[in-house]
Amino acid sequence: MNRNQLTLLLFLVVVLGIAGLTVYNKQNDVRGKGDPAIGKKLLGELPVNDVAHISLKQDTNELSLIKKDGRWRVRERNDYPANYSEISDFLLKARDLKVVQSEQVGPSQLARLSLVPGQGTNAALVLELKNQKENTIQSLLLGKKHMQKQKGPSPMGELGDSGWPDGRYVKVGANSSTVAVISDALSNLEPKPEQWLDKDFIKVEKVRSITVNFPVTTNSWKLSRETETGEWKLADAKPTEQLDSSKASSVSNPLSSPSFNDVDTKSTPEQLGLDKPTLVSLETFDDFAYTLKVGQKTNDNYSLALNISAQLPKERAPGKDEKPEDKTKLDKEFKEKQQKLEEKLNQEKAYEKWVYLVSSWTLDPLLKERAQLLVEKKEEPKKDEKAPATIEAPKPADSAAHPGTNGTASSSGSK
Repeated sequence: MNRNQLTLLLFLVVVLGIAGLTVYNKQNDVRGKGDPAIGKKLLGELPVNDVAHISLKQDTNELSLIKKDGRWRVRERNDYPANYSEISDFLLKARDLKVVQSEQVGPSQLARLSLVPGQGTNAALVLELKNQKENTIQSLLLGKKHMQKQKGPSPMGELGDSGWPDGRYVKVGANSSTVAVISDALSNLEPKPEQWLDKDFIKVEKVRSITVNFPVTTNSWKLSRETETGEWKLADAKPTEQLDSSKASSVSNPLSSPSFNDVDTKSTPEQLGLDKPTLVSLETFDDFAYTLKVGQKTNDNYSLALNISAQLPKERAPGKDEKPEDKTKLDKEFKEKQQKLEEKLNQEKAYEKWVYLVSSWTLDPLLKERAQLLVEKKEEPKKDEKAPATIEAPKPADSAAHPGTNGTASSSGSK
């Protein structure tokens, strides 16, 4: 190698060294500054108070939560009231979502992250937030959940190898090429209408009588009592029928705090068995009357339609020897109580618009047949039946008369 070649080689080494140092310093600058998107709000300053329509779509499933008549409602359930607290919690969470990771992803890689809208098991969950005029405020694609890997062997074996969700891949806007990871998996955000319904329901209190009329009339029955703590009595009881108090107690406090699983908006009364229902009538000491039409049982749910009324007195009947100073107080208490009952009636009357799917464990105690409420009869032996004959065991042989081992006399000696 001559001097010129050596000089050229040294020059190249110096140039490469300077270039490498420049790249290293730039990388350090990037590491020091970090991704500018990290830590920022995913949806910017989201005006949650302007949101009047939440739309969720994934594959063939859709959900529309809309503000109507001052309330959030579920459009897919004939505008049934939605759970306000669930919606409020979600909007506040959406407002505060922050980016923990961000990168540019090409179109060919979006399907791998389940960030392509449309149909299919891996389709993205499309979220749109709109205002009262149906203008889109913000749109978001939610993809695969980001999984936290298990460190070390899992106590669950292979079942725990996949880890657990600690975030989710998302993309703001359909045209963006930036994919972000947020620290919340938003696992409860699904286009399932039944999950967003307000499950507050009727509340039957202070029951005075219960009447159940089955399609087969011999199974029907009525229980009533004279006071709130009084003993239940079976109406039209036959001489051979005796009400079992323990069995009656299982139906004595029906629908005091019921709920439902879903609202049916597609089936006909014939399909639900409501054309030939079991009728349940409940009357209370507050003068409320509930009539329930119970249809057939499907997948552990009964179909249920309601009718609610009340005959609330407008005035209080004064008591005997009531003092004037007591009248004012009692009239005020009566008025306040009647006002609360009027509010309860108006609230529960609104439930008459829909048909409900109610769990079997809620209604099964009410749907006992008449025979299931009675004391069980003990079977008595028939008079013409004779007791089975007893066979006496043979008496043992008399040892004095038969001293021999085989029951025969022994020889006194040999001749």
